[in-house]
Amino acid sequence: MKTTRIVAFFSLFITCLTGVATYAQAPAPLPTGNHGIAAKYVQDANIASDPQVLFADDFESYGSASQLSSKWSNIYQQQNVRIATESGKFFLGSKGLELKVPRQTTEIANAVERTLSTSSDTVFVRVYTKFDSAYSASGSEHNGIVISSNYCCPGVPANGSNKFYVDVENSRDLSSNNPGFTNSYVYYPEQRDVYGDHFFPDGTVLPNSSTPGNFGSFFVPRPNFIPQLNRWYSYELMVKANTPGQRDGRIAIWIDGNLIADFLNIRLRDTTSLKINKVELDLYIKNNPGGDVLKWYDNVVIATSYIGPVSTTAALAPPTNLTAIVH
Repeated sequence: MKTTRIVAFFSLFITCLTGVATYAQAPAPLPTGNHGIAAKYVQDANIASDPQVLFADDFESYGSASQLSSKWSNIYQQQNVRIATESGKFFLGSKGLELKVPRQTTEIANAVERTLSTSSDTVFVRVYTKFDSAYSASGSEHNGIVISSNYCCPGVPANGSNKFYVDVENSRDLSSNNPGFTNSYVYYPEQRDVYGDHFFPDGTVLPNSSTPGNFGSFFVPRPNFIPQLNRWYSYELMVKANTPGQRDGRIAIWIDGNLIADFLNIRLRDTTSLKINKVELDLYIKNNPGGDVLKWYDNVVIATSYIGPVSTTAALAPPTNLTAIVH
């Protein structure tokens, strides 16, 4: 009873300071490994038919990038988007999506966007992704999955009622090898600058890394991660929008089914009118004087629950027509 009173008092104290309620107890653990939607669909076959799947694309149905508009809402730089068929440029099947940033001294953003037909409070996106072996870009960010609500443009802070934006990307804001540490770039009402904050798995937040992230008492720091170039990974991003007035928002990142980051205590919005309505796959570079930069995507799934890596074996069905013999 005494412990309960202390927790309640602490929660009330934080509410007075921040204006929103915090977690009173540890949130539910997140699933990992092959314990998601994909486990039911060998090599993602027919995964789009799952009732929790909002969208899926393996890029096998396209003859050219111009045909992407049949499923995707927007293509940023069609001249730099390609359906790749060469070995190593797709994960499964015979085709993958290739995004390119050409050699140039000005910034360029490339992406494909999918507007969701049904907006949601919680969305998971899993995609297989691979950086080119020659990938080298110190100004490369925003090069992964984006989940957003009413996002308009960079440099406009989120205020709780206009928008929020969350991605998983690899960037070299911290000193690192290419392609940089995996992190989440976030526009939210408590961001530290006019541009979004970078959340790293160990709890570091940029800019102003000397100030700890406000992830609550149940946050678990995890090692920062740099993927290898020229290797396919399953990246999965979850965004759970908070209940307005509470700090129960959550952002999580999985690599090959391993939970590498779990950011708790997040305030993304102050009104339920802000719901997740867009997903994109992107590749942005501030300037790229060294040469063409390539990244590939394949087997994207958007859902309302954990997806997990592609399954290579069918899940075992429970036995049927059993007869009990009682002695």
